[in-house]
Amino acid sequence: MRDSSNQTPNRTKPKLPLWAALALSLATVGPTLAMSGNGQGLIGVVGKSVPLVFVIGLVAVFLVAYGFVRLTRHLNHAGSAYALVGGTVGPRAGFFAGFAMLGAYLGFSIGTLSLTAAFVNSLLAQLQGATRDPFQIPWPVLLIVGAVLSFGLAGREAALIAKILLIIEGVGIVAMVILVAVIFAKGGAPTTGMDFSVLSFDGVKADQVMAGVVAAFLSWAGFEASASLGEETDNPKHNIPRALAGTLIITGVLFVVVMLAQTIGFGTDEAGLTRMQTSSNTLGDLGHDYIGTVFSLIIIFTGICAAFGCHVATSATAGRMIYAFARDGFGPAALSVLDQKNQVPRRATILVVVLALVAGLISSFTGWPVMGTNNPPIDMYFLFAVAGAVCLMVAYFMVEISAMWFTGNRRFDVIHGGRGRFLGVALPAAGAVVIAVVLWFNVKDADAPDAAPLLGLYWCAIGLVLAFAASRIAVKVGIALTKELNLAPAQQIERQDMDQVLQ
Repeated sequence: MRDSSNQTPNRTKPKLPLWAALALSLATVGPTLAMSGNGQGLIGVVGKSVPLVFVIGLVAVFLVAYGFVRLTRHLNHAGSAYALVGGTVGPRAGFFAGFAMLGAYLGFSIGTLSLTAAFVNSLLAQLQGATRDPFQIPWPVLLIVGAVLSFGLAGREAALIAKILLIIEGVGIVAMVILVAVIFAKGGAPTTGMDFSVLSFDGVKADQVMAGVVAAFLSWAGFEASASLGEETDNPKHNIPRALAGTLIITGVLFVVVMLAQTIGFGTDEAGLTRMQTSSNTLGDLGHDYIGTVFSLIIIFTGICAAFGCHVATSATAGRMIYAFARDGFGPAALSVLDQKNQVPRRATILVVVLALVAGLISSFTGWPVMGTNNPPIDMYFLFAVAGAVCLMVAYFMVEISAMWFTGNRRFDVIHGGRGRFLGVALPAAGAVVIAVVLWFNVKDADAPDAAPLLGLYWCAIGLVLAFAASRIAVKVGIALTKELNLAPAQQIERQDMDQVLQ
């Protein structure tokens, strides 16, 4: 049987080489941002065992990635999670996965705007040297400035911006490698030295480590970005899986080694861990300590660019999802209008930026949340980033289910002869189990209704209710999202759910 997905109309001619897909996926992950701001919030949970959390997180992400590889290898399309789920399990499941993904990118947009403000003040502090009370720009002012810049970029062509951010990320990666080498060469912090017990459960319980995996998982958010280039990449059935694997191998090794160097660099005693926890930019502080001020400024500047770039990218992604929902009846009609000049959902994207700004301003004036870093913008980042990561893991869980569904479906035998059925079911099942376990460890001890993991689950619960309570809209949106990303021709999209609803 011929794979009719290759007959989908309006597809662009494949032209991107493997390295381009890999590079764009790396830029979306944002290694400089991840390593500058994702370790501090874990200290209060796992202490010095932060590198161990990243090792476990890497294993979990690899299992999840296999589901993406499996589906993109056979379906060969723009591989966003909601389209993958909608085109395999069904439109209502696609709506639920899309709603969870929307929550993730809204959370990331809010968090990264606040993180940008934190990094700007970190740069100012470094510029003032050893000043005991360095001048800092009020957080609300930085939020407003960042939002204004984001308004100006909303809906505009992002290709040039993406290339610039990719260059900055390349500089950041090189800087991180140099910093790691210097930290190891100098033997780490003078007080504790090369303490490799950070890779063991020494002094920390297993459930504490698992509770921290969601925050580590956040570092790989966006690893699947290269899958969305499936229709523009040369030989996508081979190169997209390779780009996914390459992204995880490069960032996996980088993240584990850099987090190991950071923990050892600050020191594994109480003083070192406290300083790491309260740092507004861990790479910048270590760069200053081990190499010098100029090097530190370079790292912090790349962190600012990466944080703001991530805010712009996640705002645009969330805006596109809101536009798609509104266009099909789930939301105000005003948000379903495209910008006439660039044909992009500018209004929906601006709404996301407004939400990020309002959330940041409320936090700055109320002092909520308190996450233990003693840095309000960093606390804000961790709350919404972790909540977003929970939403993302729910969406990824749906992708794992979809991978099992697709591989176990009789159509798989007809199209692909059933080759690789065991791994195609077993590995996504293992990934789904890992996600479920990690989520359980994050919510079972939540002692406050506004705990970050619970906020993410609240959002997903709303999406689940809507998927069933508003069946007509949920199915319509699920079908539209699938068609919008060219998952398959219209006649291939599952229609049974719609038929059942209309009956």
